[in-house]
Amino acid sequence: MMKSDPKRGAIYAKLHIARKELGLPDDAYRDILHRLTGHYSARDASTSALETVLAHFRTLGWKPKKGSLSSSDKPHVRMIYAIWKDMGPFLKSSGTREALRAYVQRQTVTPEHPDGISAPEFLDGVQGRKVIEGLKQWKARLERGLK
Repeated sequence: MMKSDPKRGAIYAKLHIARKELGLPDDAYRDILHRLTGHYSARDASTSALETVLAHFRTLGWKPKKGSLSSSDKPHVRMIYAIWKDMGPFLKSSGTREALRAYVQRQTVTPEHPDGISAPEFLDGVQGRKVIEGLKQWKARLERGLK
């Protein structure tokens, strides 16, 4: 097992999501694992073998959902991305990641950061709240303009 492979965590998560969405009982899931990898536990299988299992789940009808913009462990970063996603259809930029980063950079210009902060992931809680409040106000203006 290669513990240093960063893809493994994501693969484990996808395996469990696929198993749940396909409604596979534990014994059926372990049978598939064993048949395709030679192991009854995902932990013991190689990363490439686990990717084979995911490919098999796709043939069974599992469709992975498009990843979210942010999987950050910081709540304010997730909130920024969620508000931005809601605003996307109303923006000329269609809510691209680059447009969000430009907005965050403009909102975070201070004497300590004369060029602003380049991405939501680098914001602390106070900076994040400032950006969230700005996005909420912008979103409210967009919604008023459409009604």
